[in-house]
Amino acid sequence: MSIVPHIVGVLVLLLGVIVSVGLHELGHMIPAKKFGVRVSQYFVGFGPTLWSRTKGETEYGIKAIPLGGFVRLVGMMPPAPAGARRGTGFWGELVADARDASVAEVRPGEEHRAFYNLSTPKKLIVMFGGPFMNLVIATVLLAVILMGYGMMVTSTTVAQLSECVPASVTSTASGDDCEGQPAAPAVAAGLEPGDEIVTFGGTEVTGWQQLVGLINESAGSESEVVVLRDGERTTLEVTPAPADRPVVDERGAPVLDADGEPKVAQGGFVGFSPLQEREPQPLSSVLPAVGDQTWQTLTMVATLPVRVAEAATQAFTSEERSQDSVQSMVGVARISGEIMALDEAILDRVMFFLSLLASLNIALFAFNMIPLLPLDGGHLVNALYEGGKRTLARVRGSAALPGPADVARMTPVAYVVFLILLGVGGVLIVADLVDPVRIT
Repeated sequence: MSIVPHIVGVLVLLLGVIVSVGLHELGHMIPAKKFGVRVSQYFVGFGPTLWSRTKGETEYGIKAIPLGGFVRLVGMMPPAPAGARRGTGFWGELVADARDASVAEVRPGEEHRAFYNLSTPKKLIVMFGGPFMNLVIATVLLAVILMGYGMMVTSTTVAQLSECVPASVTSTASGDDCEGQPAAPAVAAGLEPGDEIVTFGGTEVTGWQQLVGLINESAGSESEVVVLRDGERTTLEVTPAPADRPVVDERGAPVLDADGEPKVAQGGFVGFSPLQEREPQPLSSVLPAVGDQTWQTLTMVATLPVRVAEAATQAFTSEERSQDSVQSMVGVARISGEIMALDEAILDRVMFFLSLLASLNIALFAFNMIPLLPLDGGHLVNALYEGGKRTLARVRGSAALPGPADVARMTPVAYVVFLILLGVGGVLIVADLVDPVRIT
């Protein structure tokens, strides 16, 4: 098997990551400049600089490792509070050095352009701009997929017939499976593959779930069925056989009981499986899809320690790696390569890749919203804390409002979080190399 498609898939993913990261950083930089903050650097990537050019007061460039990026907003940390002593010890010196480095970037006479002097609403806009840009990217990609390409939906067209009433209504049956079993109502009624069910029992059929409900309500009773066959309407009579059917939700997913087993309820069985068709979705479906995927990703981030432990356990034991296992960029890159190597139409592979890139941008949004420095969520929490103190001071009628929050004091937290993230990334990279998630 040629390795070229895999390489192309990885390279295309890297390009998608670079563009996503670049737009994320623009989401920070544009409002920061709009509010007067001096932005000294805008870089995509980490490590050694491959290319850079200074335009105005900002240096723009690309670094060697295309797995991140940054914008340097001058004055992220305010000077030490009046009368404060320089810290001692390892952590104290760390805080003092971080504060000094930030203050040194502020040019004399430009203190008003330092980030720490922005109002709380402006700080929130600047720091949320990056993650919000990832949401915008994901929304655009999902709109292209849902509206332009569509999604598989269960139609009301007959795809395959069951010759008899099987032991399980979730499958079709024929041949030896039908020995001693009664004929399926669909066969007895004369239904044929390709028939599109228009009405059932006098009710116009608008969708598969509605049709299932009509069949369940008509168990044991003869009902008139109108089908569209070769462009003409044909009327048939069918009597659904009473049968236990799995209970499903509005999306067609099985409903589980307290023991995790699928719930069943008395219903009817006709004996055909529906045709799966790709159908473009309306604009109104895009935001709910983004919201649903974002919520699932936020839930995964909230349970990240557990998910990382599960991934490590599955990778280093005989337990199979689950399809929804959390992955590192190594695992995502591998899947991207597999997508390009699939024996599918090029449009299907492109849409699969766009879906992967949309999921990656939603993951970037969710990950950056973790309320700890050095992530964007940590800066958002700091801005809210600062704004809360000032609001409380106004309510109390204080003559002087509190100054900017002393962000430098959180430097040890930022270092610890950074080290934890490095450790988590290392564990997931090893897991993805030892026992990668495989697509089907």
